[in-house]
Amino acid sequence: MTDASTSTTSIKTAPTAALPPSDSDVPPGTEDRRPTVRPRGRQVRAKVGSVLKHAGLIAFGFVMLYPLLWMVASSFKPNALIFREPGLIPTDIDLSNYTDGWNALLHPFSHYLINSAIVVLGSVLGNLLSCSLAAYAFARLEFKGKRLWFAVMLMSIMLPIHVVIVPQYVLFSQLEWINTFLPLIVPKLLATDAFFIFLMVQFFRGIPRELDEAATLDGANHLRIYLQLMLPLSMPALATTAIFTFIWTWNDFFSQLIFLTRPEMYTVPIALRTFVDSTGNSSWGSLFAMSIVSLIPVFIAFLFGQKYLVKGIATTGIK
Repeated sequence: MTDASTSTTSIKTAPTAALPPSDSDVPPGTEDRRPTVRPRGRQVRAKVGSVLKHAGLIAFGFVMLYPLLWMVASSFKPNALIFREPGLIPTDIDLSNYTDGWNALLHPFSHYLINSAIVVLGSVLGNLLSCSLAAYAFARLEFKGKRLWFAVMLMSIMLPIHVVIVPQYVLFSQLEWINTFLPLIVPKLLATDAFFIFLMVQFFRGIPRELDEAATLDGANHLRIYLQLMLPLSMPALATTAIFTFIWTWNDFFSQLIFLTRPEMYTVPIALRTFVDSTGNSSWGSLFAMSIVSLIPVFIAFLFGQKYLVKGIATTGIK
């Protein structure tokens, strides 16, 4: 009896082996605190995918930039080597393309840069003033036929310039505006760019009307609300309009070729066209060199204005 009871007691008091805690033993609220370990294979696949994605983006960007890089490299090559060496590194650097191209035409190339600057400055100021006024009227004023005229304005975006260029030429010819900058600047003062009107209308609609009502209670009229309230708050949309107008007008060739026929009135796009000869005696090196010079203002404008450009497009109500 004694031995049996002793063995039974020893069995009851024997220490039990440590078992891993089960889910029922974990205190409530601490289940999500367990560290999760990502499998090593998944980490490797994620890194490889990221590397391949960035490599593809770099290759795509190089393909898109290759024509520009080739033009830059060709501007430093002699004419005889431009089309013989397709590479981006010139074997023979020739800086005479810039000096020859600057003085190759009837006037120095600075003369055509100034002409383009006059047209661009007038177009930018005209679009900022006229398009913002029209946008304020559509966004804040109530008048008869508002929806109809807004629809007509939107439909004019689909109207190509080739449809209206002949009537415009006849009109400006009767006004004796041909070979002046007026046909290129005056229409901008009449809110003819419907895209920028729509852009600003969407931005103005995002500004709370309570601000207008508060200004009206303080005795402000529509002109004061427009100048002191709407314009300061719509700087991203105004900057977007200015940048797009600058780039489009600077690169415009068709309308400037139609209205400007005298060499002293040429702008940069028309001046660059004169480097190309239909007989095959084109000065390609000078053409590429002056093309690089003409791209510098566009690059500077986009470089300093891209922040406002992105902000303006993101906040103009394209919802």
